[in-house]
Amino acid sequence: MFAIVYKSDGVPICVQMPGISPDPVVVWNSESAARAFIESKGGGKEFQPVSVNEQAMEKMAKALGCPVEKLMLEPYPS
Repeated sequence: MFAIVYKSDGVPICVQMPGISPDPVVVWNSESAARAFIESKGGGKEFQPVSVNEQAMEKMAKALGCPVEKLMLEPYPS
């Protein structure tokens, strides 16, 4: 799985879901799918895909200001 994060601060793209906090991190099944989404939105300079692993999850949680245990993942398209 791959998430898309801002290059500047590592904050991931999330989807807003009523009653859920923090918002779930959106993930793609492959790096190529995540990259294709970034390019389709013209975001190549601002965003990058990252492999979802323990270290990446910790960095995303820190960027969102929440414990890693609170992170949820939501596949794209859902």
